[in-house]
This record gives sequence, C-alpha cells and structure tokens, in this order.
Amino acid sequence: MVHDFLNGNIEEARKFQLDSIPLINALFSEVNPIPVKEALNIMGYNFGTPRLPLTKLTEKNRDILISAMKDLNLL
Repeated sequence: MVHDFLNGNIEEARKFQLDSIPLINALFSEVNPIPVKEALNIMGYNFGTPRLPLTKLTEKNRDILISAMKDLNLL
C-alpha cells in the first residue's frame, strides 16, 4: 500500500486500505497481542498462547479473523 501510494498509484493504495478494514478490525477485536498472535499461529508460525492474564482469542473472533485473512489471500 505504501509503495503504491509513493509510486503514484493512489487508487490502488486506497483500494488496499479499504479492503484491509475487516482484517484491521479483526486484529483489534480483543486486547493486543491476542489476535495478532493467533493470526501468526494460523499462518503456521508457532507463537503460542498469550501469557496470563491474557487468554486465547474467542472462537467467534477467530472465525472472523480467519475469514478476513482469507479475503486478503493471507491463507
């Protein structure tokens, strides 16, 4: 997105930003770093679970996260 913008491809950068909103919302659906760690785990990186007092991402939010990642071809 940044490269597109800096290279004058403003419309492409804008489109990517707007297309990313569901993923951004999913990554902020719970306290950081819970959704970020889960996204990395889903992608195959072994980041484990958050340390207490944080908990695992809820199933509902995990489903939303997976859907948003699929929409952006991250999975």
